[in-house]
Amino acid sequence: MGEQPIYSTRAHVFQIDPNTKKNWLPTSKHAVTVSYFYDSTRNVYRIISLDGTKAIINSTISPNMTFTKTSQKFGQWADSRANTVYGLGFSTEHHLAKFAEKFAEYKEAARLAKEKSQEKMEMATSPSQESPGGELSSPLTPVTPPMENINGTDEMCDTTPNSDARPEPAQNALAFAHREQFKPCRVCSF
Repeated sequence: MGEQPIYSTRAHVFQIDPNTKKNWLPTSKHAVTVSYFYDSTRNVYRIISLDGTKAIINSTISPNMTFTKTSQKFGQWADSRANTVYGLGFSTEHHLAKFAEKFAEYKEAARLAKEKSQEKMEMATSPSQESPGGELSSPLTPVTPPMENINGTDEMCDTTPNSDARPEPAQNALAFAHREQFKPCRVCSF
């Protein structure tokens, strides 16, 4: 059966400027059809939009994607595979809400499909073997979080513990006994 459209709407399409990572660049001169597609052979959901014959969006929905409403009629999502952030401007709040609702629905379906395919792969490759359990850290063991990507940009936020941090006042020592101090991030002031 292949790939079929399952929901369509109209919107103005934008992409984040790859140089500044701040400004939106219009990729359509007017509102265009933006569609969700489902590929039953590969069990994949995609967002596709054409401006004439040119594909201006070709984004495979993955479980880690998030669609964010940034205003009453505008929403965006980052696509790490395409290395871009897409933005959609809708004519009404209702159209934006419906698109966001479908995004969440198909993202969940993509997550379930991924889990199912991983289970099949595990059963096919090692049906009689049990996978070794990962190490668990105790609640008192400090865990160093990874570098965090900020707002889909290349700017990184360093959240590693800061050994030079000022100690907490003594009267708060109990409340902060298990909390770590982190270096402030130059990007997000975290």
